[in-house]
Amino acid sequence: MSQPDPRPVVVAVGDQPADAALSYAVAEAERLGCGVHLVHVVHSLPQGSELVRVQSVDVEDRGRHTLRRALDLARELAGDGPRVTASLLIGTVVHELVTAVEQIGDVRMVVVQHRDLSRVRRLVSRSTTGGLAARLRLPLVSVPASWTAGIAPAVGGVDRVVTAGVDEPERSVEVLRAAVAAARTHGARLDLVHAWGVPGLYDDPQLAEEVGKELAEAGAGEIRAQLDGLGVDFDDLHIEVHTPPQPAAEQLVEASRTAHLLVLGKHDPWFPLGSHVGPVTGAVLRDAQCPVLLVDPHPSD
Repeated sequence: MSQPDPRPVVVAVGDQPADAALSYAVAEAERLGCGVHLVHVVHSLPQGSELVRVQSVDVEDRGRHTLRRALDLARELAGDGPRVTASLLIGTVVHELVTAVEQIGDVRMVVVQHRDLSRVRRLVSRSTTGGLAARLRLPLVSVPASWTAGIAPAVGGVDRVVTAGVDEPERSVEVLRAAVAAARTHGARLDLVHAWGVPGLYDDPQLAEEVGKELAEAGAGEIRAQLDGLGVDFDDLHIEVHTPPQPAAEQLVEASRTAHLLVLGKHDPWFPLGSHVGPVTGAVLRDAQCPVLLVDPHPSD
């Protein structure tokens, strides 16, 4: 429909209303001083009989209606702020979205809305978030459909909190870098969460407690060392390091109830076609109450 501004926030608009994703994207674009570009992909149908062609036209018309609704809402949210553009594509969802992002060239982030599907439906349908995570290295934000801007309660006198999950500190440099940038951009306190677990061979409760304490202290020390290695000034940031016991997913989902944003690293699959959304991240994406920023764990070229 229209050409996007340079370095926009891209929103993947699905078949269902994307009010939460649009609200988040417009707010981010206003904060970053850039435009918003909406992309809606209409599933392609094999062309053959007249009936199929009629069905294809009907589906495309519905796609245009869906995109128009999203565009009108985004422009209403933006007001005199960010410029909002849109494009309608035909094909397979993940492929067309990735192609659109690559053609734009320099995208700040891609925003998708998390659909509240049943576990069974998720097992039989490929996740758009998972597909994009596998093929895009830029920041990817999943926004729960129930999320509303500004609903997170204040914590300890701080209006906003950005929480980052730190799995292995030495492999989480990019997650820490993104979390620091997000906290600074949002004027938020930064909470870093590293969940530890005691191996099952420690049957003695007292010994297990001692080992757990050592693991917690070691994890916190490693995180602080990685922060120091970033070489940035933290004087304007309030950073807290938390080292609770596992399970990590439960700790992060609980944190999402009061966080403005969760920052997590994508997963390196064990085999080429494996998932780039690991079990912890997948569980958090499913149940998080706030937007989740997925970060590529590898430095940009």
